[in-house]
Amino acid sequence: MFIDTHCHLSLEYYDSIEDVILENRKNKIDKMILSGCSKKEIESSLQYIKTFDDVYATIGYHPDQVDKVNAEDMNLLEKLIMNNKKIVGIGEIGLDYHYTKENKEKQISLFKRQLSLAEKLHLPVVIHTRDATEDTINILKEYQLRGVIHCFSGSLETANIYLSLGYKLGIGGVVTFKNSKLGEVIRKVSLSDIVLETDSPYLSPEPLRGTINSSKNIPFIADKIAQLKGVKIEEVSKITLENTYNLFDLT
Repeated sequence: MFIDTHCHLSLEYYDSIEDVILENRKNKIDKMILSGCSKKEIESSLQYIKTFDDVYATIGYHPDQVDKVNAEDMNLLEKLIMNNKKIVGIGEIGLDYHYTKENKEKQISLFKRQLSLAEKLHLPVVIHTRDATEDTINILKEYQLRGVIHCFSGSLETANIYLSLGYKLGIGGVVTFKNSKLGEVIRKVSLSDIVLETDSPYLSPEPLRGTINSSKNIPFIADKIAQLKGVKIEEVSKITLENTYNLFDLT
């Protein structure tokens, strides 16, 4: 069995959410953790975790939402989390300088407010970082938190810094790509440092690149990790499940 620790569900990509979840279950996906990282996604995530027993969520504001979030939104975020046990973390939150650094200070402010909320509520965080590694690491050092570095694709040196801070590496379809250098990192880190994710509907693994991704494709990712580590896929399943349950309260 597997858990997809990071995915998105939207009727923009899927004809039937119920059919997607049924397909996932048929492919040994025990649970899914949705990422609700905009007002719209938070609203739909709340609906899905209420409807489906095996669906959980992390919620928070992605850095691309920085100009759309106010104090009232932050207060609502806290209330939603406090009143729903199936919200198991805050995320995906972080920094993204890929398209612009002009709002860098606003991004940092939003990031820190959400990290402080996670500390207050004793919840793990899911971190989005793109072209902002140095700032992300320096900020995370200011907090005593655990969580996942979503869609990790950095160097072994960077991986070890995140691991030393108490974070897991979120590994998805990128590890299967022919031009990916992530395999070098996977060979060196422990399976206890990894959780599995798809970021669906994006980043479909090989041999399905170019198609709409979903949680049912987690076994392709697990199989690639097993090959890189020289172990059976059952071991990847066992240890990544343990890692996920130790990090998130999936009761």
